[in-house]
Amino acid sequence: MNLETQPRSRLIVALDFDSVVPALRFAEKVADVVGMFKIGSQLFTAEGPSVLSKVAALGTGIFLDLKFHDIPNTVAGAVLAATGLPGLQLVNVHALGGRAMMEAAAQAIRATQPLDADRPRLLAVTILTSMDQKTMREAGIAGPPQDRVVKLARLARKAGVDGVVASAKEVRAIRKACGRDFLIVTPGVRPKEPGAGRKRDDQARTATPAEAIRAGADYIVVGRPIIAAADPRAAAQAILEEIDAA
Repeated sequence: MNLETQPRSRLIVALDFDSVVPALRFAEKVADVVGMFKIGSQLFTAEGPSVLSKVAALGTGIFLDLKFHDIPNTVAGAVLAATGLPGLQLVNVHALGGRAMMEAAAQAIRATQPLDADRPRLLAVTILTSMDQKTMREAGIAGPPQDRVVKLARLARKAGVDGVVASAKEVRAIRKACGRDFLIVTPGVRPKEPGAGRKRDDQARTATPAEAIRAGADYIVVGRPIIAAADPRAAAQAILEEIDAA
């Protein structure tokens, strides 16, 4: 996947809505300043696959963020089904599903268009950006977040996955371990408000748009800072300016 030079190509906006009507109403306001929209489990569960065609009609790409995590055969089937959805550019699985599961997913996504440079790219979620070392330990995951994330990124690359989803805190280490052609998508991006600390809400490992891009992220994912803004379009454009400056 060749990244365009325009800052908007690096911005993915999360459509975190519970139905298609408000999602489309919002998306129409910012579609021309956004590279992709992310459709996650909330909207997909409420509306089903048909929501992708409605969003894709706005002319943007789609990141289907369902984090498939199951036995290899089931995940392969889900990924294969996803490749037939309109507008799909990115789809993901959870790296904690293991190498065999990720290999099955990678084989499935290449089965339909093995030589097509425009095929959807497969990502592996490493450690959720809502998790810090304490919550990881509670879940039985030992070690600092960066160590675990880099280990999972290496495993994903060996399995044939195109890239990972990881916080900006780990981007430089992933880039060093996995190379420049390995895609890195960074969520947990929170613009720093003038005169105030960074708002993290339920995110634990966050960064500003500039920090993420300077670290080497290919794409950043932004949700609430744009959705909840008084002027979503202005909020998106401010992030694009920060991306461009970085």
